[in-house]
Amino acid sequence: MPIRFRLLVALGLLLLVVAPLTAQTVPATRNLLPLPSSVRWGSSSLGWKTYLRPQLEGPIDPKTAAAVTRTLFRLHRDGTTWPVGASVLPFQIRYGKVGLPEAFDDERYTLRITPNGVLLDAPTSLGVLRGLATLEQLPQTDGRHTSLPEVDIQDQPRFPWRGLLIDAARHFMPVPLIKRNLDAMAAVKLNVLHWHLADDQGFRVESKALPNLHQISGQHYTQRQVREILAYAAARGIRVLPEFDVPGHTIAWIAAYPQLSSNDSTYTVYQSWRLANVALDPSKETTYALLDSLFKEMTTLFPDPYFHIGGDENDGRQWRRSPRIMQFAKANNMMKADGKTLDKHLLQTYFNRRVLAIVSKYNKKMVGWDEILGPGLPQTAIIQSWRGKKGLVEAVQAGHPTLLSSGYYLDLNYSAATHYTNDPLPADTPLTLEQQKLVLGGEATMWSEFADSLIMDSRIWPRAAAVAERLWSPAAVTQNVPDMYRRLAVVATQLEGFGLQHRKVPAQLLKQLAGSADVAPLRTLAEVIEPVKEYKRHFQGFTYTPQTPLNRLVDAAPAESNRAREFGVAVDSLLTRRPTTSKEPAKAALSAVRNQLTLWQANDPKLQPLLAASPSLTEYAPLSTQLRLLATLGLDRLQQMERGQAPTPTWLAAAQKQLDAAKAPAGQAELAILPAMRKLLQQSVL
Repeated sequence: MPIRFRLLVALGLLLLVVAPLTAQTVPATRNLLPLPSSVRWGSSSLGWKTYLRPQLEGPIDPKTAAAVTRTLFRLHRDGTTWPVGASVLPFQIRYGKVGLPEAFDDERYTLRITPNGVLLDAPTSLGVLRGLATLEQLPQTDGRHTSLPEVDIQDQPRFPWRGLLIDAARHFMPVPLIKRNLDAMAAVKLNVLHWHLADDQGFRVESKALPNLHQISGQHYTQRQVREILAYAAARGIRVLPEFDVPGHTIAWIAAYPQLSSNDSTYTVYQSWRLANVALDPSKETTYALLDSLFKEMTTLFPDPYFHIGGDENDGRQWRRSPRIMQFAKANNMMKADGKTLDKHLLQTYFNRRVLAIVSKYNKKMVGWDEILGPGLPQTAIIQSWRGKKGLVEAVQAGHPTLLSSGYYLDLNYSAATHYTNDPLPADTPLTLEQQKLVLGGEATMWSEFADSLIMDSRIWPRAAAVAERLWSPAAVTQNVPDMYRRLAVVATQLEGFGLQHRKVPAQLLKQLAGSADVAPLRTLAEVIEPVKEYKRHFQGFTYTPQTPLNRLVDAAPAESNRAREFGVAVDSLLTRRPTTSKEPAKAALSAVRNQLTLWQANDPKLQPLLAASPSLTEYAPLSTQLRLLATLGLDRLQQMERGQAPTPTWLAAAQKQLDAAKAPAGQAELAILPAMRKLLQQSVL
């Protein structure tokens, strides 16, 4: 029997756009992210006094019913008082069957809003969930209220696997953090939580079969909490893929069960972020017996048909130094042509095949990082490429289903545009149409060496939403990067309504750093610095451990500076203006750049006393100084432009010297305005 229930709710808006859009400036994309496959806008709308009466038609499914209720209350302007003159229209939700994300069930949907009501139609309940996410992004500002625009949307995902990896092993991530990130994932139609649960620094799941694993690691999820998160994810149409990385990244395992060790050393849980090159012993049958016991338990706890075994970053040095393992390798023809050197890849492939047999015994499909790819690995294993697209192509050509994470590493602090323009199947892919079907999609990855539970949200969002659009929307959507950033800002505000702390925590951290002083000058500097890219924080004179507080200015700074990006847009606008007869650029463009430079120039004298007085801030004084010096040069350049003067060679040489000096990081942070300043200062003609 179809479900039918009635609930009257107001249609309101949680999103607060930066500036209201006029009828002439509203783009066709509106605030939708990811962009649907097809959108046709009408001319009418449902005003703020319009209420909806849901009517569900499909198999009984409490998850779908609850999702409808959640969406309507998120759009609800006043849940207790209805305005005088309210009208009630039908909200029809139709679906054919209950969808299973782990089965790659259909996520298509059609969403229509007309003056007569709203229709959401989908083959499965998963399509309903994706359509509801779109509905929550549709309200438009209408004076002091909001309205739902008339629209006809046809939509479906480009890739079936759209994931986000959260590393809870290096820094433990509490249950509320996982839940709010699941809400954010659902909002942008990501459908796989890749949960990295074990590494050198900890094993984070309660194991009843091998309790030393979680007991020696301290913070961990109980099995009850795991089931709670699994249910929360399932209610949002999201699968949970657990990862237990072997044979490397296993010091915490060996600390708990020394018999796993490749040598006779004893270990404690690792207290460093440096790669340790410690691995399980692949030559002992006891290793596989222990893994069998653990994986039997974990494959029962996690119902997803896929099971990630890691397999990355084992260089084999421990194996080569072990007489026992070398003897095993020689006896099993795992040596290179000289007969003396271990072929690490052959030995790890042996290990991978043994692990695959265990995983398969418990009816799971194995996923591993691209290092596991090698001759003899069964094609059922899914390869996740993190070292480059070459690995993805090689895996597909060997017949393996693949996932792309190379180019989607959020922890490297690259821009949303960098991730957005990175495609699992670019136009120049060497793969045939048939081979392309093996590319399941991709995953954004957030490793937690430099992100604890306080700042994790700010390192994931909103940039992960750019990856979400790349994996959901048609390939051609990347053509308009500025519009992506406009919509990303709206999504960032939407996520605050779900409890995400990507803006709140950095702001609080800045206040703590400023103490009793005015926080504004410190904020001005923080807005234009970013953490150094890639993993350079490991090598800049500051030693981190899992216990190191992440509460410095570099941790409050954004992974991508919006202020610097907006300044770059203003500079581009200024430099692309054609000179008038008086050789003056447009006053509006010039004023926008000058106002920002003036603010930066004046900020340093206000900030330096605070930096000098605070031991935790002193290291950032050079960045404030460099910001002032660059701003001063920029203002000089604007004066030259107003006069129609080209910079002299001497001036350009001095500017170049200052740009080079400003590249130096301080406190593991760097100025993000350098690309725009380089354009402004080195433009030789107006």
